[in-house]
Amino acid sequence: MTVTSVPGVRLRRVTVNGTGLNVATAGAGPAVLLLHGFPHTWRLWTEVIGPLARRHRVIAPDLRGFGDSDRPADGYDAGNLAADAAGLLEALDAGPAAVVGIDLGTPPAFLLAMRRPGLVRRLVLMESLLGDLPGAEEFLAAGPPWWFGFHAVPGLAETVLEGHEEAYVGWFLDRGTLGRGVRPDVRAAFVRAYAGGGALRAAFGPYRAMAAGARQIRGAVTGARLAVPALTIGAHPVGRALERQLRPHAERLTGEVIPDCGHLIPLDRPRELLALLEPFLAADDDRG
Repeated sequence: MTVTSVPGVRLRRVTVNGTGLNVATAGAGPAVLLLHGFPHTWRLWTEVIGPLARRHRVIAPDLRGFGDSDRPADGYDAGNLAADAAGLLEALDAGPAAVVGIDLGTPPAFLLAMRRPGLVRRLVLMESLLGDLPGAEEFLAAGPPWWFGFHAVPGLAETVLEGHEEAYVGWFLDRGTLGRGVRPDVRAAFVRAYAGGGALRAAFGPYRAMAAGARQIRGAVTGARLAVPALTIGAHPVGRALERQLRPHAERLTGEVIPDCGHLIPLDRPRELLALLEPFLAADDDRG
């Protein structure tokens, strides 16, 4: 293990599902698995790992293709990312865990809970959509976010963006905090993680596999319901769209929205996020 600049956090390498993952860990107790999105790494959780680690064993990997994890040529569909997460929990003997997903981390978190409910104690999903399930029509009224299509075209975005990573990543960080920005050290870490065509190509993998992920999600809810207690947390711009998608398919669902909060909830409003997360993670499952 290696020590990081985040107090109490150590990094380790874990190979699962044929891929080496860079994994940040902290604390002890019931496990909490944190799955980031784009353009993030495990550092998205910088402000919440310490407080969570007071009562939990926090596990925050770089997803395959992101940060310091391996960059395989394929395997970026939500179902395979869920298999990565399952393999990680098993390799660390950390299940059943509470699983928290945001942005691109939300579909694999959901599929993990549907496919491997024995590994998931509680589920938190934030600021994303679940494929093309009904409920997000208002959010999508003007079309999906423009970068979905840009990132999805093989070979295009990485070719255009190489050499301009700082400006591109910075745009998402500023937009995702409603202009407030993120700490300079976190911003620099994200920019470094996305520098170069290889890093960009891998990071766009989940976008290029979104159609497959949507099919996987539709398949998961056909004839089955989400059984574990679940919490959706929205902000700007997703709001309650994810809650509306999930509610018909969940046995026990709570929906929350954090006001005056950008897409990067863990960095923009960490205290407000913890105020929702901590009691939900600590609650007894039978009370839902």
